[in-house]
Amino acid sequence: MSLLKIQIATAETAVIRLHPADNVAIARIALGAGYLVRESGREIRTTSAIPAGHKVALLEIPVGAVVFRYGAPIGTARFAIRPGDHVHTHNVVVHEPAEHGRIEAIPESAASVRFEQMPTFLGYPRADGRVGTRNYIAVAAASNCAAYAAELIAASFPAGSLPEGVDGVVAFPHGEGCGHSVGPDTEQLHRVLTGILDHPNVAAGVLLGLGCEMNQIEEYFPDSSFRTDRLVGLTLQSSGGTRAAVEAGVREVKRLIDRASADRRAPMPASKIVLGLNCGGSDAFSGISANPALGVCSDILATLGATAVLAETPEIFGAEQLLLRRATPEIAAKLLDRVHAYKRYLTGFGGSFDDNPTPGNKEGGLTNIVEKSLGAVAKGGSSPLRDVIDYAERIHSPGLVFMNTPGYDPVSLTGLAAGGVNLIAFTTGRGSAIGFPTVPVLKIASNSGVFGRMREDMDVNAGRIIDGEATVEELGQEIFTRLLEVASGGKTSSELLGHKEFVPWRIGPVL
Repeated sequence: MSLLKIQIATAETAVIRLHPADNVAIARIALGAGYLVRESGREIRTTSAIPAGHKVALLEIPVGAVVFRYGAPIGTARFAIRPGDHVHTHNVVVHEPAEHGRIEAIPESAASVRFEQMPTFLGYPRADGRVGTRNYIAVAAASNCAAYAAELIAASFPAGSLPEGVDGVVAFPHGEGCGHSVGPDTEQLHRVLTGILDHPNVAAGVLLGLGCEMNQIEEYFPDSSFRTDRLVGLTLQSSGGTRAAVEAGVREVKRLIDRASADRRAPMPASKIVLGLNCGGSDAFSGISANPALGVCSDILATLGATAVLAETPEIFGAEQLLLRRATPEIAAKLLDRVHAYKRYLTGFGGSFDDNPTPGNKEGGLTNIVEKSLGAVAKGGSSPLRDVIDYAERIHSPGLVFMNTPGYDPVSLTGLAAGGVNLIAFTTGRGSAIGFPTVPVLKIASNSGVFGRMREDMDVNAGRIIDGEATVEELGQEIFTRLLEVASGGKTSSELLGHKEFVPWRIGPVL
């Protein structure tokens, strides 16, 4: 951490103003009442204590006037706000953007990195042309009724017992698969489990059902053989119960391990990277450091013909225009359709987009969903938006892609993984402990404080941007380099800690 720099911050460096149109700035450090701030030739004294990451008013903001951050409207003043006032939930009303109104934002700049030749990583080539960054055997439950047996099968193969080249035998237990109505929920779970099992990071798998659940394993085996080149199906009822099904599953996994152990890493072009982008436990620094740096990495990948997949539909609300203006009319219409559908979904449950951010987000300085979204979208860089896909839908397009997922991190990561991402980059400002069973998750801290406090959980410190030790461009290149190392087998913090969160999206209702 850069405690020395924080302790000697001056009036000129105490706050960060992101855009000339902004009438607020972000406190780089905690500011006491009466703290002198100099910004753009003005001298301002804080009227109260302002926590690090929170907003301080630079100008008079009359009641009803717009509050600007990133050069974009994030809300209106609930009361008259004076220069030096703390600007947050107590005096700002969320700004509802017009459906097709123009949003002025931080000027975009494409990645300036150019390569004389295509960068490479050591990956596992698959028969369908995709490339794995890991080589796992998956044991997936078709329903909650088979979840315990799936865990028992995977637990029979501890890491030290596996041959070189097999990263693990991992279970995918969950609470879904029965009690669904026939329709979107069952179809979506089928898409998730298909994507998890038919994944470039998975050499082969076992699908385990009870036998009578709504999510029948027959649906995964068109010829009813319960066996394909990469997948075996079993049920507890036809096997003779839990113990017999576990014994049969163990036998099948042993056979699949023999096959997977023959796979070898080989040099692969970086264009084969499919990177999932996610943020969780965000703070006001996320949109200044970690997210823009990840955006630079996303632009590098797009330049190389690789793929970066932005997700979390609730966390683009209020920032849609930043993506729409980079899309063809057809792709823009698909994005707006997903946003409008999500609004209807929330309304059906009496919710709204501004139920996000969380209390932790607000404590970190994010006032409302519009401010959060303007920072979150930065993960996607400045490249054109090439495609918009639904939750857990197979990813095909190179460049920047958007996937419709909730903002709830384990559900979002599950959708990205099922879509086929072979790496995930996860930014956090408050500190998030999460991973995925078969996809490496690289954690990027937005500030040096959380990087230091949760050092075991973090991989990259983007707080160096806030501390003045690195630029956004430099951190973006560092993230890209780290991703190549991870793709070649380097372990992330979440892998070393054993994080394996898997939560499919339940749409509802429960029957």
